[in-house]
Amino acid sequence: MNSISTFIGRQPVTDRQQQIIAYELLFRRDESSTDSGLFSPLEADTRVLTGILGDIGSGKLLKDKLAFVNVGETMLMSELVELLPARKIVLELSSDLPPSREILDRMRMLRGQGFSFSLDCTGLESGNEAYFDQIRYAKIDIQHETPQQFMHMNAQLKSYPILRIAKRVETPAHYSISRELDMDAYQGFYFAKPETVSATTIHPGMVNTLRLLNLVRNDADADQIEAVLKTDLALSFKLLRFVNSAAAGQHMRITSFSHAIIVLGYRKLYRWLTLLLVSNDENGRISPSLQRTAIIRARLMENIGRQQGLNQDGCDLLFISGMFSLLDVILKVPMLEACRHLQLPQEVEATLQGKPGTGASLLSLVRALEAPELGKISYLADAISMPAAQLNELHIEALGWVEDLGL
Repeated sequence: MNSISTFIGRQPVTDRQQQIIAYELLFRRDESSTDSGLFSPLEADTRVLTGILGDIGSGKLLKDKLAFVNVGETMLMSELVELLPARKIVLELSSDLPPSREILDRMRMLRGQGFSFSLDCTGLESGNEAYFDQIRYAKIDIQHETPQQFMHMNAQLKSYPILRIAKRVETPAHYSISRELDMDAYQGFYFAKPETVSATTIHPGMVNTLRLLNLVRNDADADQIEAVLKTDLALSFKLLRFVNSAAAGQHMRITSFSHAIIVLGYRKLYRWLTLLLVSNDENGRISPSLQRTAIIRARLMENIGRQQGLNQDGCDLLFISGMFSLLDVILKVPMLEACRHLQLPQEVEATLQGKPGTGASLLSLVRALEAPELGKISYLADAISMPAAQLNELHIEALGWVEDLGL
């Protein structure tokens, strides 16, 4: 198996009626951990960001709720943060970070894009009041502060249009104090302990990621970029899942790599590739044999579709179907669950799930060619009126195409 798992801790934030209004997302090393371990703040931030964008998907993580995401200075100042779905994300800063002019300017710029900010007021330093004009939320740790400090900080925040969240509310007494002080929201074990959400994910190799970065940086033709994507299952998997997610802000289903490139644009595509590069894990690569088989299937299905007179859109759908036809094997989950990771076009999902149709018939045919199952090949080829010699020719072309790619 050549996939790894992404884990993100998720703790609810509730309103006064104890209805969940948001989740705080935290990086976790594994399903049983309760902290980020030895990872640096930047690496933990990056892995949470990766989880939101694609590995788990903001839909699964957030549903219709907001997400509080901790960011340090490096991530805050990085363009990577701009990949997030702004109106669903609250960027949370630590009061340990002094409010420099550069940071405040960056906050204003991100607010203009739709982001909101929260300040963790634990041990709030004098002078950090400069944040109060920029933040929408403030968290006060009921266990860290003395009752007098808690009340003073709460009164100070009430002078601003800021929603005040009582943090680390773990007992009935903590909750009672918070309610008496008329806090707007609550977070802590009294309501729910953080749960860990996980998903199996595939990490693309560094070589193709760097190749694409160079192509995008040099404004290469979209055809050149698409050609690389068509040779890398992991990259194409992640691209389609990202571009069809809420993170990309699209309201249409993306059905081909060329469409994805056009819709994203080079600037956002470059940022996405940069994120992949900094979070890349070479131990999570797909085995070469699985990748090769998937790409042969994709090319052969595309060839047959073209021979059958399908238009380019139809051939693109067949290529994607072949490319992702081994997702259940790679992710070790049923194909139905694997499809949920991508939000694929209906035609592709139907093909991968074996529903009757042209795509499923062609996928059965290319699978039979791998065995080979001679009786089944003849039956399936006859069903699409394709002579054996022509099918062999298209199969050989697909095999040669992959060999030319060096796979």
